[in-house]
Parts: sequence; C-alpha cells; structure tokens
Amino acid sequence: MAMDYFTDDRHEELRAEVRDFAEKEVRPQVARMEAERKTEIELARKIARRGWIGVTIPREFGGLGLGHVAKTVIVEELSRVSGAVGAIAQASQLGVAKVLHYGSQDQRRSWLPKFASGECLPTIAVTEPESGGHVLGMTGTAVRDGDEYVLNARKWFVGNSHVGDVHGVILRTGEGSRGLSAFLVESDRPGFRAGSPGSQGGLHGFSFGEIVLEDCRVPVGHRLGREGQGLDVAYSSSTLYGRINLAAVALGIHTAIVEDTVRFAESRALYGRPINELPNIMLKLGEMQSRLMTARLAAYHASYLLDHGRSCDAELMNAKLINTEYALDSARNAMEIHAARGLQTEFNIERYLRDATHVYPPAGTSDVQRLRLGQVASGTYGTQWSAELSELTSWAWAELSRREASSDDRTEQRGRVLPMPLAG
Repeated sequence: MAMDYFTDDRHEELRAEVRDFAEKEVRPQVARMEAERKTEIELARKIARRGWIGVTIPREFGGLGLGHVAKTVIVEELSRVSGAVGAIAQASQLGVAKVLHYGSQDQRRSWLPKFASGECLPTIAVTEPESGGHVLGMTGTAVRDGDEYVLNARKWFVGNSHVGDVHGVILRTGEGSRGLSAFLVESDRPGFRAGSPGSQGGLHGFSFGEIVLEDCRVPVGHRLGREGQGLDVAYSSSTLYGRINLAAVALGIHTAIVEDTVRFAESRALYGRPINELPNIMLKLGEMQSRLMTARLAAYHASYLLDHGRSCDAELMNAKLINTEYALDSARNAMEIHAARGLQTEFNIERYLRDATHVYPPAGTSDVQRLRLGQVASGTYGTQWSAELSELTSWAWAELSRREASSDDRTEQRGRVLPMPLAG
C-alpha cells in the first residue's frame, strides 16, 4: 500500500523493486533462517550490492541520494517478508549516519562510496553489558598514544555485529558527558573480535550480538568528529536514523500481520461461512487496519519532514512509539483470530509476534519515547537533532547532489565538487 501523500513515482518504483527482491530472494529463505537461527550473511551482501545501504548517501559519493522516505520504503518492504532482513538493512543504514553527519571530508570520500557500493557494511556500537541504555555509564576506553588510540571495550546488542565490516564505536576518552568519542574500527583490525551473536528469540538471521576490543589500535584519523563529541554521534544517530528505521521494520511486520490475517479470515470457515463475516472478527480486522493506517502515516510523515530539513525529533519518536506498540497490538489480535493456529509456524503469526517484540527495545523502549515526548510537551526537551543536522539529513542536500551528478558533463569538466557542510 503506497503512502501517496509522501511518496512520488521514484519511491513507488523503488518499492516495486524491493518487493520483487523480497518475494523472490528473501521469502524462499525464511523457513531456513528460522530453523537454522544463524547469521544471514549472503542476503546481507545481496542487499548491500543493490545499493540500498546507500539510499541516503549523496550521489557524489556513489549513493542513491533518495533520502529518508526512500529508506523507509526499503526497510518496510523487506520487513514485510522478513523482519530479520529488514533489520539487517536498517542496521547498516544506521551505520551510515555517523560518517555522513560527523565524518571529515577525507573520511566521507574514503568510506561513503564503500558503503554505497556494498563493499563495506557499517554498524554502530554503543551499548555495554553493565551500563545498558545508560550511555554515560559506559566504561570502555580509548587512550591516546601518539598518533593512535588504544581501544578496550566490550559492546553488545550491536546490530549486524557479525556481518559488519567497520564499526562506529563510542568509547570513553575522558570524564562526564564530554568524555565520550567515536571511532571507526574495521572488523579485521588486530585486537578486534566478534563475540557471542546473541540468543534472541526473534529476528532469526539478524546478528544482534557482541564485539570485543582488546588493546585494539586505530589511527587518530579514525576518530569521528572532535574528541568529546561521541555522545552527539550516539544520540543523533539514534534519533535521526535509529527510531525511524525501527519504525519501518515494525511497519513492515505490521503490514504482513494484517495481510495474512485477512487472508486467513477469508479462507477459514466456521458455522458454515467464512469467519470474516462474523461481526466480532470484522471488528478486530477493522481495528487492525486502523492501527496500520495510523502507523504508516506516522512513519512516512516523520521521514518526509526529515527529508525536508524540518525539526521533527518528536515525530521520529512518535513514529517509533506508535509503530512498535501498534504492531504488537495487531499481532495479539491476529493471534486471537487464528486461535491455536497462530502458534503453528506455517501461519507465521508467532514469528511476527516474536519479531515485533525484538523491535521494541532498541533506540529506546516505548517508555523512553513517552518520556522524551513529555519533555517536548513541557518544553524541556534538549537538542533538536533534526534541526541541528538539517543540512546533512534533508532530501534537498541529497537532491542537489543527485542533480549535480545526473546533469550533463559540465560538473566533471569544471572539476567542481559539491560543498559538504560539516557538523558541529
């Protein structure tokens, strides 16, 4: 179902492309992924080679330059078939943010083309076992030693932990809120290793595990932004990419829940007629459809505002809140309609319920979103990241790059380079 208010022909062409890929390449693998519960490497690489990880990367750097609405389309359509595959895509799209927002010109020229081409899958690693969601409680360290930093830390709940090629790691370089810094760490660098992939009960195929740094040395040039800017990197990435990405995963799962339940209610006969003719079933289907419409509106509205450089932190939080809560509510309704059949794997409902549950904690649980929205209501909310980094998140920036790259050869002949504003 298109979100006609916020998408155009390019978005709908992209939707058709992604849906075709998901149906042909992903759906045949879902049963195997569920049975094996192993990290799905090949599908991750296929998605990356399609260029979809670089959907928000300007064309100057080899990306699609299509912005956040297009990103939501990609993640929704993949998640409609497999929440795990949608999670794989969004986790590396999230990994793009740190370089796009805080990378130097040299770092952007070095890394963004690799992300865009699929050569390199990025991630972001913030959470530690002891501190959990309390970012300032982290104890992993980066100690300056001449032209290098020596890194020691254990990070977990890292999206794409076991398929990522370069990790954006937040570590402590000093005391307090300005004592955190961000670093790019390649997965083949000495002192880096992937730990446990995790034992999650859903999103099978998606690695959401642990990475370990033991006296891992990186050059000073691998630091993102200034020393002490790590909290900004973490919070801005979570707010501007993490929340809407996860909303899109939940939206795709929610779409599948409604589609499958409608088909079931049409085919399942009881009392001599299809159960969708029973008033109590139709009421539940109507409630599920209403939730889905509201959730889709919230996700695409927030993405649209982000593309247009509008201040929209509250809309991004609300999109994550509504989409995760409503997907879980509709999954429960679907279970009620399917009854015991909903517990059988061939009907997929139990998978949708498990997968939707796993979208709930990352980038802040629903209570975290409510807390921040309460701060918005009371005027006490802090940095508006969508306003702070609007020049780097807006579709206008990507579109300018697209037009420059797709115009005649005058740009290349003149040797011009699109000016790239730096954050903070």
